[in-house]
Amino acid sequence: MKRILIATDGSLSAHEAVEFGLDLAVAHDAAVTFLYVVPVLEPGAPAFAIPPVLHHVDEHDREVLGEAAELAAERRVESESLLASGVPVDEIVACADSIDADMIVVGSHGRGAIATAFLGSVSRGVLHEARRPVLVVRGAPVPAGHGTP
Repeated sequence: MKRILIATDGSLSAHEAVEFGLDLAVAHDAAVTFLYVVPVLEPGAPAFAIPPVLHHVDEHDREVLGEAAELAAERRVESESLLASGVPVDEIVACADSIDADMIVVGSHGRGAIATAFLGSVSRGVLHEARRPVLVVRGAPVPAGHGTP
């Protein structure tokens, strides 16, 4: 294994995926690429706002990747950080293909079957769409009605 793609969004489950992905990188002497997919619409904005409230890259978006890169440096793992905008599943799969990743590591928020059915699941989408191995790191369950940071 030479390159691992680790998708992160700054959530607790993504942090666990970063930690686990870095453990794999150390064990296999692999480099990592961190990917954060910026939401197209501003989080919390009404879904049907006209005009839509577009999200502009901000300091928080950059901090997510900076924190992951710091963890990699602490473990002496070669890393690069990429920022993309779009549909997370599509961007993660496309990035993995473009960098020829040997594995994709993503977190799972642990929302449960009912919430996932309504909210969708990036990890499930990546599992379905990717043409390379995907490791889903299961985060601690999130109680109903609670979001992620």
